[in-house]
Amino acid sequence: MTSDSKPTVVLVHGAWGDATAWDGVIRRLHADGYTVIAPANPLRGLASDAAYIASVLDTIPAPVVLVGHSYGGAVISNAATGKANVKALVYIAAFAPEEGEDTGAAIARNPGSLIVPPGQPGATTTGRPYPLPDGGVGIDVYINADRFREIFVGDVPEETAAVMAAAQRPASVALLQEKSGAPAWKTIPSWALVATGDNTIGTANVRFMAERAGARIVEVDASHAVLVSRPAEVADLIRTAAGAA
Repeated sequence: MTSDSKPTVVLVHGAWGDATAWDGVIRRLHADGYTVIAPANPLRGLASDAAYIASVLDTIPAPVVLVGHSYGGAVISNAATGKANVKALVYIAAFAPEEGEDTGAAIARNPGSLIVPPGQPGATTTGRPYPLPDGGVGIDVYINADRFREIFVGDVPEETAAVMAAAQRPASVALLQEKSGAPAWKTIPSWALVATGDNTIGTANVRFMAERAGARIVEVDASHAVLVSRPAEVADLIRTAAGAA
């Protein structure tokens, strides 16, 4: 595959991280001549987040390999629906929801997630209010700093995990409740990486969704934040999808 024929790779981060989590993946893809875009996921609501990513896709005339990590998987599932330029979907330790399913239900399907919402017994997260444009109040959810490494990125040094915990981008509690629309994985070929040490979504939940989507699956011994701890394996899967696309 020549540089001119390579698809553009769009990387969509999930909750409790940001686009810099893709740094190691981006460097590897750039070295191979790929054009890469890693937009900021607003993390405010599934429909609005998907609409934003869809607007980014509309600016790319070339074929696209669309990649989502964690909640970013739910976003790409909705954003790519009806987009003829998206030739492959890649789910990295990610949600791949069915129509009408929300992320809260997906986490609860099988044991494995250590995320406990604010206000519940044994909560591993903290809620902080923020103002909504209509004058109401939303709730942002943060993973508690003392649980962040265990839940999100258990295979990086403690100091790195502490920095990531301090800089985490929160997710609106609405993300756990909003239902998915018709998912693009029903019409677009998909690949999925399952992290066997996923304590955020839960490994069994990620595997179930990947299998349901008919994705080509690879499993990696890594935490939920596998894009940070194992960027080479993530880049390899993206290259595989790009080659097939």
